[in-house]
Amino acid sequence: MERRRRCVALMVAAALLAATMPSPVAATLSPDYYKSSCPDLESIVRYEVTRKKNLTVVTIPATLRLFFHDCMVGGCDAAVLIASPKYDAEKDADDNESLAGDGFDTINRVKAAVEKKCPGVVSCADIMALAARDVVYLASGPYWRVELGRLDSLVSRKSDVEGKLPSEHMHVNELAAMFQKKNLTLVDLVALSGAHTVGFAHCTRFASRLYSYSYSTPTDPTYNPDYADQLKEACPRKVNNITAVNMDPVSPVTFDNIYYTNLCNGLGLFTSDQVLYTDPATRPIVKQFANSQKDFFDAFAEAMIKLGRLGVKTGNEGEIRKVCTAFNH
Repeated sequence: MERRRRCVALMVAAALLAATMPSPVAATLSPDYYKSSCPDLESIVRYEVTRKKNLTVVTIPATLRLFFHDCMVGGCDAAVLIASPKYDAEKDADDNESLAGDGFDTINRVKAAVEKKCPGVVSCADIMALAARDVVYLASGPYWRVELGRLDSLVSRKSDVEGKLPSEHMHVNELAAMFQKKNLTLVDLVALSGAHTVGFAHCTRFASRLYSYSYSTPTDPTYNPDYADQLKEACPRKVNNITAVNMDPVSPVTFDNIYYTNLCNGLGLFTSDQVLYTDPATRPIVKQFANSQKDFFDAFAEAMIKLGRLGVKTGNEGEIRKVCTAFNH
């Protein structure tokens, strides 16, 4: 047992080391990118994000999820923010319909404040990266230095989204294949899944686990029975499309490692959550993070840095939008 624990710890450490190795993309990004052109950027972002968070705690998961959905489809380029009159942009894809409006509102508020102080200087993509870090930190999660220097996309297509985002019904082999295409490891997968320690989900997204798992077993047996009963009470069989429950039933507004403890106890809301514990490939990582919040925080911060390097636009590949919802041209 002790040998296995050391092996998992070494695997996590190796993943963290790999995340900090230089790459061509990382070389174009720097935490000090706006040091001269907009020196007060981070304080402006933090102030506006805090104001929005104080209005509604939904700001935390909504802003974090928005960043993930943007980066996994074509890179971190704010393409998901574009509002198209033809409803053919990234945000109009079926997989993005559940993105909460508070995430979009947060970024738009921050962008407006930044433009007043530093007009035409800071990209929406960089604002998204900073805001995602700040909501995690404001929820008692880890802090990391955000690499900056991205440009905003020149295109945003609904058709680009399909097959790029994880589904709540996926198993580890499917999730791992999707993440591997982005050079994200199993440790990154388990760490980023920890974002489900905050936020909520609509009942319709997991109702099949409660009522139609199989012909002979209506309820997914990997659910803790008491938890399944609680979910059925909150989400009756003919529930509407609005009713939602907390992703983490124990500490839903605090960014902590309780999510992993929940998985060990059969309290994973989605299939894609619980399989991280039931699958032997990822179970040791789940246990490691359940036993050490520091290990989780370190791994999450490094995974977010790696995520932030996906598909970065530079040079003539992008622009600095005046408003985040529309292209400049």
